[in-house]
Amino acid sequence: MTYNFDDPIERKGSQCIKYDAVGDFLGSDDLIPMWVADMDFRTPPFVMEALRKRLEHEVMGYPVRPEGFFNSIIDWNRRNHQWEVGRKWITFSPGVVPAVNMAVLAYTEPGDSIITQPPVYFPFFTAVKDHGRKLLYNQLILKNGRLCMDFDDLEKKASAGAKMIIISSPHNPGGSVWTQSELSRLAEICLKYKVLMVSDEIHCDLVYQPYKHIPLASLSPKIAAQTVTTIAPSKTFNLSGLSTAAVIISDEILRKKFTQVMEHLHIGGGSIMGNIALEAAYTGGDDWSKQLMAYLGKNLDFLEKYLEEKIHCVKMIRPEATFLVWLDCKGLNLPEDELKNFFLNTAKLGLNPGVMFGPGGEGYMRMNIGCTLATLNKALDQLRDAVDELGLGNRK
Repeated sequence: MTYNFDDPIERKGSQCIKYDAVGDFLGSDDLIPMWVADMDFRTPPFVMEALRKRLEHEVMGYPVRPEGFFNSIIDWNRRNHQWEVGRKWITFSPGVVPAVNMAVLAYTEPGDSIITQPPVYFPFFTAVKDHGRKLLYNQLILKNGRLCMDFDDLEKKASAGAKMIIISSPHNPGGSVWTQSELSRLAEICLKYKVLMVSDEIHCDLVYQPYKHIPLASLSPKIAAQTVTTIAPSKTFNLSGLSTAAVIISDEILRKKFTQVMEHLHIGGGSIMGNIALEAAYTGGDDWSKQLMAYLGKNLDFLEKYLEEKIHCVKMIRPEATFLVWLDCKGLNLPEDELKNFFLNTAKLGLNPGVMFGPGGEGYMRMNIGCTLATLNKALDQLRDAVDELGLGNRK
């Protein structure tokens, strides 16, 4: 079927963070929310149909994950990422962020060093610091409009005794889709120095042509044995509120350590609806994901053209994946506090300040374009008018 991503849906009052808590988090309700990484599109009808069907049975007791749950993950990764995932490799997490935290608890001790690659998804930082581990920055480098890994610095950090690296693949917020060469070099360093790799691949299905996501653990059995991969249907199919993710660990010892932490925390049960939604999404979501990426690609083209023609002082790092865009706002010549205030109070846009993502985020803002084209157009008109108020106009 054909999916209509231009169809607006009112989200205010639906108990969602993005709209109903925007005032609590950003300080104003009078904004176009373009911050939290969920989309303004309806959850796919084949997922909603599966959920409604289950609701016909009026008992919501403790759930068990059926074989269909596991088979859908295996088949989805085979079809879309050419990755053969073993049934025993798959375990559960109520989300990717909980999975990263459980990995920190399972595989490191207080005082151990853990590497992150800023600017990057900021819960990585708290997953390290909140558990008494030492946070190391292997800062990404902007080269030819793309965030790239600094392998020389990575080797220095790894050789100094780091126990783990947490990577974002594809990268949030920069949108880089790591190539086979990049992933192989990363793995080579980590294998050499025995650094466990935790790969957050939640955005793996949101890749623009001609780029291709490569699961880190798919490179070789040796690399897989030192990798913990986290995935979820939540970004691709707009299911974040169902708190369901999968953790893929081929090494039996690593998998046992992870599941022990989960069992000790008593969070491995999951939910009936989350299980059903994941299976439905990964079973019937191929056409949906293709049409979604085509629509997001048009939004991306529109954004790029609009900035080039009407807001020259704001530039985008064109993402290779995700519905998140890393905006270079240095041309506005505003200090960080004023930059945040400019977007919130002058442009009336709710974006994520780049400094949230760590070193390298200064002067940037992260914009969520997972919305209708009409919403994106309205937001950019507001940004253009706000830039005009600064007296910058459309000059280069």
